[in-house]
Amino acid sequence: MREFALSALHEPPFPSRCHPAADLAAVQSDAWVRAFGLAGDQAGHRRLAGARAAELAARACPEASPSGLRLLTDLINWLFVVDDACDDDGLGAAPTLLAPTLAGLLAVLDRHGDPEVPVPPDGRPVAVALHDLIRRARDRNRPAHLLRLVSQLREYLLALLWEAANRERRRVPGVAEYVQMRRHTGGVRPSFTVTDLARPSAPRAEQRVASALTVLDALATDLVCWCNDLFSYGKERGTVPEAHNLITTIAGETGQDESAALHAAADRFNKALATYAERDAALSAVADEGMRAFLDTRRDWIRATYDWSRAAGRYA
Repeated sequence: MREFALSALHEPPFPSRCHPAADLAAVQSDAWVRAFGLAGDQAGHRRLAGARAAELAARACPEASPSGLRLLTDLINWLFVVDDACDDDGLGAAPTLLAPTLAGLLAVLDRHGDPEVPVPPDGRPVAVALHDLIRRARDRNRPAHLLRLVSQLREYLLALLWEAANRERRRVPGVAEYVQMRRHTGGVRPSFTVTDLARPSAPRAEQRVASALTVLDALATDLVCWCNDLFSYGKERGTVPEAHNLITTIAGETGQDESAALHAAADRFNKALATYAERDAALSAVADEGMRAFLDTRRDWIRATYDWSRAAGRYA
């Protein structure tokens, strides 16, 4: 299926870039994962190392400071740990299994990284590590970004309950529902925000909430998620109950066979990419420094996801 994605998806028309400190970030983030006990046993460490979070972060954030790159790499590793626990290790098999863990994580987010507030009392590695991530984001002294990050992570966690309910009932959602919820289950929006934190400039508040940017932001999120779906489908297609994947939802809603659904998903990605490029060019023509930083981040993420996915051991 990776071969299909490579042949069917249009290559993003943005430059491929990579942070020069990618290898160092990988070593440092591995130490962070081990310090918090996130990956569990050696098999868990091998699985996480094979995901190559630092490479993805370095491609998505090629001009970041070392601390900004580290924060993004650690966040991506944390998201991979949570996703693997839900998708592969059974935590997300039913809402009742997942709810206690999510309650603890939501309690962490309610602290907003306040260093004066004690670390979560339950001591779960995933909760203690999340507290560290939010504290470091808070230390960057950009309150609007901190609030956005906390809100987006809440949406991510609550969307995992939606996935768990679907798994429990062996329910395949419709395409429109899936597209909407995928924007939250993918962990892309908090990753965008942490990447924005690594840049010195940002759009003004009135620019950030203007429809031109919010529509572009949603489209960038879709492209990252759909690219992921097409490259990961080969790994996910054999899971029971049906995996959450754009191809699966298209097949379920339309009755198309696998080949037709694959081509429909690729066509959706390619058309969205063309639309994105047009909108990006129009905004770039009138962008100030803050808006250019926003546009650069989304371009880098779209290109990074495509480049990283082509060889990601995570989808093998």
